[in-house]
Amino acid sequence: MNIPIHKTNDYSLGVVILAAGKGTRMRSEKAKVLHHICGNPMLFYTIRLARKVLAEKIVVVVGHQADVVKKHFSNGDLIFAEQREQLGTGHAVMQTREEFKNFTGNILILCGDVPLLSIETVRRLISGHVRANAAVTVLTALMDNPAGYGRIVKTPAGEVVKIVEERDASVEEKKIKEINSGIYCVDSLFLFDAIAEIKNDNAQGEYYLTDIIEIACKRRRPVRAVLVDDAEEIIGINTPEHLQRAEMRMFEASRQGA
Repeated sequence: MNIPIHKTNDYSLGVVILAAGKGTRMRSEKAKVLHHICGNPMLFYTIRLARKVLAEKIVVVVGHQADVVKKHFSNGDLIFAEQREQLGTGHAVMQTREEFKNFTGNILILCGDVPLLSIETVRRLISGHVRANAAVTVLTALMDNPAGYGRIVKTPAGEVVKIVEERDASVEEKKIKEINSGIYCVDSLFLFDAIAEIKNDNAQGEYYLTDIIEIACKRRRPVRAVLVDDAEEIIGINTPEHLQRAEMRMFEASRQGA
């Protein structure tokens, strides 16, 4: 039996979907989240997932070709927030602050270019977050070749300390095989308070959402990591090759009745 999770422990659940990127490596003028997988724009699958978890509010952050993306998904249950400048994931989430002004609960942060994420994995992320009464819970994966991903830095006891982007990682940190999926569950009040503290003093000059991990640790708030069973689920679509790979997996899953 699936217990409804939008009211677990008297907490509401909201969803933020990050879908503002241009996707220059797709070698197309089309907004990345509008590229099709098995007959639907990839953003379709993330929105469907948000609806399955019974979110009270779904806010989609759009940017590149914002009007076109809105037109494709002009359903009454979606709210759109626009990120006019691409200044990082932390900046993107900040654009939803007004929509969650009177919201108290947890916010699930999803990526519009991660179409293979399963409802079972997301339910496990949310339930783990609620059980731990965490400020932040991040979905992670183990990869033999973690190149290109942010690394999960932990203490010897296994406590999450921070997430470091590869461009900013030390030689030792780059050896870490546990990576950040970009999927989070965060206490709403902590989220928007912490984002206001994020700085852009990094190699990209961007406001990284990952910095909220360090902020939570400094405040002695619980931070948890939930490891995904299958790393393929959290692969982001950044190239035509990624798109083809995801489509093959989705097609195989549909053939097996998954």
